[in-house]
Amino acid sequence: MAMANRQNRGAKLPPEVNRILYIKNLPYKITTEEMYEIFGKFGAVRQIRVGNTAETRGTAFVVYEDIFDAKTACEHLSGYNVSNRYLVVLYYQATKAWKRMDTEKARAKLEDIKERYGIGGDIDKEKEKMGIYTPRRN
Repeated sequence: MAMANRQNRGAKLPPEVNRILYIKNLPYKITTEEMYEIFGKFGAVRQIRVGNTAETRGTAFVVYEDIFDAKTACEHLSGYNVSNRYLVVLYYQATKAWKRMDTEKARAKLEDIKERYGIGGDIDKEKEKMGIYTPRRN
């Protein structure tokens, strides 16, 4: 597979394609060795990280040495059946992951401030309690 893939090296790749794949819907009991066996068929794998916490179970990151090997693996393994589960294989997008993490941190910080100062979440109700009226724009 990897040799046939080498012929397409001059091809232009879409911007979302990179060497890191994000895999979802993995069986919880899958081992790193089984992951290397599945993903190693498409080229040299630099690293595999399988999720082991409650939030990350069933997910993994696979880092390939070559971007074309990652592209081939993504194309061939999306929908691949492993222990009666169909894999979802995506390209890792760091910008989306950081934005999500920043949003979660900001939301947690906001909830902490609300709790600390005894502020509710509904601004209109808070204004009503204080007797403040703000006309609405249409």
